[in-house]
This record gives sequence, C-alpha cells and structure tokens, in this order.
Amino acid sequence: MTDELTGLQPGTNGVDLQVGTSGVDPRIGKIQPIDIDVEMRSAYLDYAMSVIVARALPDARDGLKPVHRRILYAMHDMGMRPGTAYKKSARIVGEVLGKYHPHGDVAVYDSMVRLAQDFSMRYLLIDGQGNFGSIDGDSPAAMRYTEARLARLSDYMLGDIEKETVDWGPNFDDSLEEPTVLPAQLPNLLLNGSSGIAVGMATNIPPHNLAELADAIAYLIERWEQRDDVTVEDLMELISGPDFPTGGLIMGTEGIRSAYATGKGRIIMRGVASIEDTKGGRFRIIVTEIPYQLNKTTLLERIAQLVREERLDQISDLRDESDREGMRIVIELKRSASARKVLSQIYKLTPLQSTFGVNLLALVEGEPRLLSLRRALQIYVEHRQEVLTRRTRFELRKAQERAHILEGLRIALQFLDEVIALIRASKSADDARTGLMTHFNLSEVQAQAILDMQLRRLAALERAKIEAEYQEMMARIAHLRTLLDHPEKILEIIKTDILELKEKFGDRRRTQILPDGSADDEDVVPQEHVLVTLTQDNFVKRTLTRVYRAQGRGGRGVVGMNTRDEDQVVQALSARTLDFVLFFTNKGRIYSERAFNLPDASRTGKGLAIVNFINLPPDERVTAMVAVPDFEHATYVTMATVGGRIKRVELSEFSSVRPNGIIAMPLEDGDELGWARVTSGKQELILVTEKGQALRFDENEVRAMGRTASGVWGIRLGEGDRVTSLDVIEPGGDLLVVTPQGFGKRSSLSEYTPRGRYTGGVVTLSQSRLEKDGRIVSSRVVQEDEEVAFFSAGGIALRLRVRDIPRHGRASSGVRLVQLKKDDTVAVMVRLGLAPTAEPVTPTAALPPLPLPAPLPAPLPPPLPPPLPPPLPPPLQSKRRRQPQREAIGTSSCL
Repeated sequence: MTDELTGLQPGTNGVDLQVGTSGVDPRIGKIQPIDIDVEMRSAYLDYAMSVIVARALPDARDGLKPVHRRILYAMHDMGMRPGTAYKKSARIVGEVLGKYHPHGDVAVYDSMVRLAQDFSMRYLLIDGQGNFGSIDGDSPAAMRYTEARLARLSDYMLGDIEKETVDWGPNFDDSLEEPTVLPAQLPNLLLNGSSGIAVGMATNIPPHNLAELADAIAYLIERWEQRDDVTVEDLMELISGPDFPTGGLIMGTEGIRSAYATGKGRIIMRGVASIEDTKGGRFRIIVTEIPYQLNKTTLLERIAQLVREERLDQISDLRDESDREGMRIVIELKRSASARKVLSQIYKLTPLQSTFGVNLLALVEGEPRLLSLRRALQIYVEHRQEVLTRRTRFELRKAQERAHILEGLRIALQFLDEVIALIRASKSADDARTGLMTHFNLSEVQAQAILDMQLRRLAALERAKIEAEYQEMMARIAHLRTLLDHPEKILEIIKTDILELKEKFGDRRRTQILPDGSADDEDVVPQEHVLVTLTQDNFVKRTLTRVYRAQGRGGRGVVGMNTRDEDQVVQALSARTLDFVLFFTNKGRIYSERAFNLPDASRTGKGLAIVNFINLPPDERVTAMVAVPDFEHATYVTMATVGGRIKRVELSEFSSVRPNGIIAMPLEDGDELGWARVTSGKQELILVTEKGQALRFDENEVRAMGRTASGVWGIRLGEGDRVTSLDVIEPGGDLLVVTPQGFGKRSSLSEYTPRGRYTGGVVTLSQSRLEKDGRIVSSRVVQEDEEVAFFSAGGIALRLRVRDIPRHGRASSGVRLVQLKKDDTVAVMVRLGLAPTAEPVTPTAALPPLPLPAPLPAPLPPPLPPPLPPPLPPPLQSKRRRQPQREAIGTSSCL
C-alpha cells in the first residue's frame, strides 16, 4: 500500500524502497521526495557523532584524540624513537596524512606542535627541535624548518603495541591498519589533560603531577576489591589538585573537590607575583608565573590598555624582562602607590587571575561520559589489565611455539644418528620432512626446524644451550599461566610499573594550591617555635628558634640577617607557627596575619617586604608585634605610646581584623604607638623610659576601653625623656635592661615597688652608665630559666641564657652582654622563653608553653620608611636578572 501524495510505501520516507524484479533500484532516474526534517536530523547526527568520536574528545583509556594517537603511532612506525636522529616535521605530517588522518596538514602540524610545547604539556610526548612557538603567543616555524622525534615518555605510551595488546582497525582507505587505542602505561588522560569542543559538548581536563597520580593509582590497586568505597577525600590525600606546566597558584580546594567528585568544577588560577622595593622609595610588582593557557603578550597588552584607560592609574612603567632563565614581568609603580592595592586590581581586571572550568568528559566504550576522578583512575587500571592480559596471552603463545620447536630439537639431538641417516637417505627436503614426522612423531614445524638447524648446533655446548633454553621456556610458560590464572598478579604488575614511572620521571609540583581556610592550614602546618623579625625597611621573616644556638655572656653572636643599604633589625618576636601575629603601627592601627604565612627564611635571609602580607600604607611602620595563640582564652591587650599614654582593650576586639587594618588606638599629634602586651586583667605593668626611670602599677588602674578611645596617661615623663618599653610583671621575675653599646643587667622585680599610675617611677640603671653608653634601648621582664636574643643594627644576633646575666641592684651599672663591632649598636631584645634542657624538639613534638609573647620596643625613632607594597600570594622571590634587550613591545616600556 502506498501513500497517495508521494507514492511511497508507508514508513520508508523515500529511503528504504524495494529493489525491482530486474535487480535495479526503481529510484534510479526518478526524483524522490524526502522528509527534509528527518534527513537533516540523520545527517547532523552522523556529523555530530563523527566529531565527538573521531576528532574532539579523548579516549578515557589512553587520553588521546585520534590525531594525537596517529601522530605518535606514525612516528613509532617510522622508527623515530628517543635517541635517534631528528626528522623534518613535514615528513611526519606527510606520513600521518597519507596513511591515517585524511584532514588538513595544518590540523596535524598544530596537534604535533602542542605535544612538543613545554608550556602546553605537563610531560612532553614529542621532542621538538627548532621554533615550536612560545608562551608569548609566537607561532611555530613552518613544518619544513622544524624537526622532531618521540620523547622518552612516548615509549611508555606505545610499548608492547606489537604484542596484540590493543585492537586495530582499517585506516581511511582500508589499505592499512591503525591502533584504535594505545597500550598507554602512562595515565595520560589526567597526566597531560585535554581540551576540545565537539557538537553539543566539550571537554577540559587539567594536567596533573605524575608522582601524585602514581601514588593514587597504587592506592586504588591496593583496595581494588573495595574500590567503590574509595572516596574523593581519600584520593585528594594523594592528588592535591591539578599541576599546570606554567606553575601558578590555585585558590582554594572547593573547585578541585567538586571536579574530582562530579567531573565538573571551577578552579581559580592566579599568577605568582611578588613586590620588591627600589632605592628610590618606590615599589615594583614582579610576575614570575602566569595561569595555564594564558598568552603572556595578551596579559601585557591588557595591563597596558587599562593604564591608558586610567583604570590602573598607579602604574608608571611596564616591562617584559623574561629570558631563558624564566619569566619576569616588571610593573613599576608610582611613588605614592599602594602596591598591594594595585596587585589586587591587576588580579581583578586582567587574566592574571583566571578560571579553569574542569569538564572531565572522555570517550568510554565509544560514548562520551562525564567521569569522576575515581572512575578515570579505574578506567586506566582496567585498560592496563586488558593490555597486560593480552600481552601475557601473546607471550604465552610465543613461548609455547618456541617450546614446541625446542622439543623437536631435543628429540633430534637425542636420536642424532638416526636423524642424520634419515636425512641423508631422503631424495628431497620434502621427503626428509615427511620421514622425520613419521618416524619420530613430530609436527611439520618441528621437522622443518630440524632441517633448518645448522651443523654447529650439534656441538656439545650448543646442545646444552638448547636444553637450558627449553627449561627456561617451560618456566616462563608456567609463570605466564600463573598470571592468567591469578588476575591479582596482573594488578601487582600494574602497580609496579606505575611506581617505576614515578621513580624515573616523577618531579615536584609546579602549581601551589592555597587552602580554603585556616582549618586546612592547621592540619598541615607543624607547631614550631619561630622568631619573627622585622627590619627598619619593613622586611619580615620567620626563622626556627633553634638555629640561634645559645652562647655565653659577652659572645659575638652570629649573623642574624644579611642587611643591605642602611637597613636594621628593629622588631623581633618569639611565637609559634600557628599563632596569630598582630602588627601594631606607629599610627595606632592594627593588622593581623598567621605566623606560618610569613616567609620562612634562613638565619641570614632577608625575608620579604611586609606589604606582601599586610596592606601597610606608605607613611606607616610597624612598631609592635604580639603573638596570640587564640582569641578565646586571652583577655586584654595593653598598648603604650612613646609619649607615655596607655590603653587597655579586650583582645576579642581584634579577632576579625580587616585586610586594610583597623584603628587600635587614636593618637595625638607627635605621639606614636610603640608597644603592646597581652594581659589577663589581674596583672601588674611596668613602663621603662630611655633615661632609666621605671614605673610599676596595677593594670586595673587603666580601665578597659573601646577601640576608639585614646587611652590615659601611664607615666610622668621628664624633659626630653620618652618611653622605651612596656611589659607585664611576673612572680619571681627580673627586669632586664640593655643599652645601645651592649651593656645591661637584670634586677629583681621586688625592688620595684608598685606606685600609682602617672607618677615618675624609680631609677632602674645608673645614670653614669646612661651618660657613657647611651639611653636604655630595650627592656624585658624575664625568668632565670629562659633565654633572650639580642639583635644589633648591623644584623648580628646573639642568643643568651638569662642565668648567665648577673643580677644587680636596681640603680647599678650592669655588665657587657654583647660584644659589638665598631659603630654597631643593639637595636632590639627579644624574650625566647624556656631554655631547652635537651636536644631541640622535633617539629611535630609537643612544645613547652611559651610565656605570653610581646613585641619589642621600637628603637630611637628611625626615619619613616617608604611605603611598602602589597602582599603577594605565596612568598616566592624571583632572582634578579640581568635585564635583557627589551622587546619590540616598546624600547623603553610596554605602556
């Protein structure tokens, strides 16, 4: 029955017509109406599936798209192994086009180039020679100029491909066969990642670190029977996140966790930048790493455009000083600029902070599937199981074939005379073969092997070799059968192989992952005693306390910091790595940072500018530092100014300090905040002045105030005098004072009778000593079983046991504590806490409690240092390099 309008059979849509009785299709020579909607759907579906399967998406097993797989196999087939001579890229492209990939040469060459770019691939699969492009966006040279060969890692992608380990299919014209997947000992899908846009779907897989992947695969294999119980958290203990070839930072772990759990997630990438000061009192931002897949020229052009549009109006110059040693983008700032603020604007307005949208989509059994991290690792292991199983079967068959021949040779050697006689009596080789098969019950293969055997194999040693080879082959057959009978042994081989790859090619992470919050930090940061030091030019660092070994009184100390120019150590604080460090400035503001976030530097290291960590304005300097283990158990912080005013505030007022800081104590004109101490509300305080006066009084004489209060008078100062320290009275303690020339002494606190607030106090050092060695530069309340450290203006550090310092009367002169070089002076003294009685504790051991740490008094007011730049992500300092010739971007500047 046919349709009245079209004359077609129902349901055919003009496609499936019956062939006529003559064998000729009745549609030939006739116009057939078709349903355009059905035809378009069918044609578009065919196109879409072709793009998805044969072009845009990688296979989940080897992580390769067809073009990449064909390039690697063609180079392998051409013998272009690691260590062989390079061959022209044009020759490789021609081989791939002519045999396997019927598309344009540009597509093949661009794909090959990417496999050889160290800024695109985390681990190179092709070793290129010549211009293969750059991170600046420069195009690679034409294929007739460049050369290539397989990289070392490619051997592990193609190894055992000749052993029937993978399926093969016909090429585009059915003249050759090509592998449908590679054996892939490398977990390449996650190792190098992939990106591609298909029809209606896209993939974007970030690269990862080989060592981390190997550990995760080994972990999964060890729990293979319970693999469905392995959680994302378990795997993230081993794989912390993507590891991009260009390094950079990943901000937080939430996006990573989402991507690993569901296959989709948003990862925020950020370039690595640091702030340096210049001799002219200005600052510059140095960018040493940029986000993955960002074109450096694009970044420079974007910054220059923002400067021209006056959206970044604090930048005075922009230069690209990158060379073969590494990337270095220099952003010079104007004199009044806040470097931290400018850096934040650059992150916000330019691709220096970008988002990587993870879409872990790959082909599984020919169909696109969104994969979790665990599923992707499982597919790799399952693929390797199949590859090794097929390789074992292949090797078993080959071993059996060889053993079969060796059995025939053994029979021939056993009946050697009869075999020789039979062969000599035969008229032809065919007769000899038939005779051997008949008389000795041999197969045709065995008989032919006997006929092909050379006479030299009849020697006694050669006969022994045949026997030894036979025994070896039988043992190998037994081993291979055991592997096939016990799949768990295959898993052990996979685990051994991947750990060997880790040993050979594993390297350290390039991308640093910043945690989401302090809870994550506390899980990974060991609790250790550190010394936090700050210089006059506002360079801060933390150093393990144990690197400063204790010396006897009068020692020369060790170099505590390599000072440069006229920089001096002016503040030092004993803390622990998990403490909050509160920074008080001369303008009465307070900033907060965790101790472990401060740069970890060696004893002689300079550290980093403090503006990399707190948003310090140009006209402020840090005058006091306080370490707070937590804000719940501490009660008050008491502050004092050089002019003699004092203020007490509940510590909880400072539990949430904004990045730009908050007001801690409003000040009168000409006064400066100099000290801060944590107090309990039931303690006594002592103020010491430069001219040797000391006043002890109860802290409750200073009522607790709000942040906006300006405080009350603490001590009555004589003409030309000023406060040099504030400290908390401790039972059984002493007051230790020191002068600029290194003289000092400790006196029992019992000699300092409590008096009322805002009185003149009592003498604490002989006036003759003050006239000879200068005014008191620092004082601290100490205990006899503790240690203190002295830092000189020249960068010398001396760690000293308190018990080695003589105790003298309140008004006595004291003794030499530090042996200083000519023109050097004591800048600051810091209380370290209990002296160790044994070997230093290990970083993870429980630490003895430190006394309430407090900042040190500021020395004689140094000139206000120039403003410091804003804090940077992770404190990474770039080495200064010789400035290369500037590029065509501009002979003097990129702006």
